Amino acid sequence: MTSEKEKNSIGNRMARYGRVSTTMAGLAARVAGEKYLGIDIKRDDHARQLTEALGNLKGPLMKVGQILATIPEALPPEYANDFLTLQSNAPPMGKSFVRRRIKTELGADWQRKFKEFDQEAIAAASLGQVHKAVTHDGQNIACKLQYPDMQSAIEADLNQLKLLFSIYGRYDKSIKTDEIYAELSERLREELNYTLEAKYEKLYAYMLRDEANVHVPDIIDDLSTSRLLSSTWLEGEKILNFKGAPLEDRNQIAMNMFRAWYVPLYYYGVIHGDPHLGNYSVREDHTINLMDFGCVRVFPASFVGAVIDLYRSLQNNDIEQSVHAFETWGFKDITKEQVEILIEWARFLYGPILEDKIRPIGEVTNGIYGREIAESVHTKLKKLGSGVQIPREFVFMDRAALGLGSVFLHLKAEINWYQVFNEMIEGFDEKTLHQRQADALEKFDIAQSI
Repeated sequence: MTSEKEKNSIGNRMARYGRVSTTMAGLAARVAGEKYLGIDIKRDDHARQLTEALGNLKGPLMKVGQILATIPEALPPEYANDFLTLQSNAPPMGKSFVRRRIKTELGADWQRKFKEFDQEAIAAASLGQVHKAVTHDGQNIACKLQYPDMQSAIEADLNQLKLLFSIYGRYDKSIKTDEIYAELSERLREELNYTLEAKYEKLYAYMLRDEANVHVPDIIDDLSTSRLLSSTWLEGEKILNFKGAPLEDRNQIAMNMFRAWYVPLYYYGVIHGDPHLGNYSVREDHTINLMDFGCVRVFPASFVGAVIDLYRSLQNNDIEQSVHAFETWGFKDITKEQVEILIEWARFLYGPILEDKIRPIGEVTNGIYGREIAESVHTKLKKLGSGVQIPREFVFMDRAALGLGSVFLHLKAEINWYQVFNEMIEGFDEKTLHQRQADALEKFDIAQSI
């Protein structure tokens, strides 16, 4: 017999299916009309309507829209442009709802566990909201509380995402999206597990322990569960507040951001997969706070080695080494023409570290970092007719590179990125990284099949 809880979950999921399906059905009809009936669907207008619908739905699909917008090969440019406007501004749960949720996580006497707890959320996002609280020893903390029934929302939205990819796949066969879907699915499901996120947060504090200019919150274990995550409160300003700061200050902030993301990658094979502007802040001394560890990706040492191999291949115009790097990443059966197009994209991503000089990261086209080259690459792949299967590991690596590049552009940072990168990878050794990674994951009881 189905329990009341299961009935509610099924009911919530079916209701969400209905709302999302209506949005996707409209997209399917318009794309089919354009492809088979020659009807102009006015993509800009339709993309705007679709974005508004996804924004109103909130939840995981809104987050997926944001992610897809930063993977240039995943969606037509009109849709990617508008999806970038999706904001994590879901209306917060009311006080009575918050009290019920906290009681479920910490028990009926939950209020006694805090000296103070602000029941008004200070921030609301796609999967949960944040409350400020004070412990009995006077420590300010942030409590991230997951919205109810997010598991149902995730599963409903992932099914609709599969439909969206299917629709687009019939329209445009240049990019195969199977692995993109698999990666997004796994990462989104992981984001629901705050126990895992707490482990990742501790892992990051460990990996960045020698980085004096990067700060990671400490987890408050006895006030955390699988759906409530409590950590120390870190004061800081939004990074965009520093756009008008002196160049020296902007460069320092950019360098701190670079270290925060790439020390874990090149020393431990781990990357923070969500370079969202809300996930870091800047202190008065221009050191940075790194937050929100729900989306973390662990890579095999060979994958990180291939990042460096591709860099060397671009320096030396060595096509064979480029192919080796792409194949190590998981690209399969790629043709000579596809390799040439992929190298064009790689030269854009690696551009700032190929020139031994002080320079900005690049330029913004139509408000999006990398949009012009991405459209060029996409058009060329489409003309070839045979699709490229994007490997799973590539999804968040690509996203992180573009996301960080966008941050550096906001700051108008001018740095010799060539020197910075080469200092980072000096003495790199896959075996050393593999052992260092294995030790760190074991230390924090993080299971990874890599």
